[in-house]
Amino acid sequence: MVKQVLSKLCIYLLLSLGAVLMLVPFVWMLVTSFKSPGDVMIMPPQWIPNPFQWWNYVTAWQSAPFPRYLLNSVIVTGLGTIGELVTTILAAYAFSNLKFFGRDILFALLLGTMMVPGEVLMIPNFVTIANLGWVDTYPGLIVPWCASIFSIFLLRQFFLSIPKELEYAARVDGCRDFRYLTAIMLPMVKPALVTIIILKVIGSWNDFLWPLIATNSDKMRTLPVGLTAFSTETGIHYELLMAASTMIILPMVVLFLILQKYVINGVARVGIKG
Repeated sequence: MVKQVLSKLCIYLLLSLGAVLMLVPFVWMLVTSFKSPGDVMIMPPQWIPNPFQWWNYVTAWQSAPFPRYLLNSVIVTGLGTIGELVTTILAAYAFSNLKFFGRDILFALLLGTMMVPGEVLMIPNFVTIANLGWVDTYPGLIVPWCASIFSIFLLRQFFLSIPKELEYAARVDGCRDFRYLTAIMLPMVKPALVTIIILKVIGSWNDFLWPLIATNSDKMRTLPVGLTAFSTETGIHYELLMAASTMIILPMVVLFLILQKYVINGVARVGIKG
């Protein structure tokens, strides 16, 4: 009994230590956003700003065309999420319920591409959108990332867990593939769909490298790229940078905290059936 208590205590201590280490950068970001320029680099760090510089947030918002960046982020995130849902649902259904030559081999090859770092795809994708004339446009920001192998794999596993008897019964009632997919299968895999949506929204909202490469004007830049406005020849305005970063990341933190149970449930059930 004592051994079990000590074991659980050690586990909780390690988890608590990990949680603290993960939270420290976010706490430092929030605290720094309220500091004056002279207090940012004080060592040891000043964890309670004195005085609080509340107007850092107003100054940060007015330092660049953030309303335009916000609009671009909403458009890119929204349309990108819709595009990924469409491709993921159709591909996952094909790999789980349709039988065609080379299906398993093709799926294995797709899984193999998950080992390729995303940065490797930047140059080929940029060359492609440049040849299509999509540089500094919404299609250039959205289309290259409208498919996710991980999302297809995740949803396919959920589809495979649905009893085949449901499909047989639907076929007997005259239900074709598309109706069976939309009316029966999708309502049964809501945790996976919510997981895919959340991961895509957070990833697209926070993406920095691709919008930086694919845009060359303020009218098409997104919020993460807008943070470069605080890096000037005279140095980095850390207090303004942290204030802007806090405003950008806050919606995603709230979204994840509200819907985290769906993410955990969705990812935990990936290996139900191969």
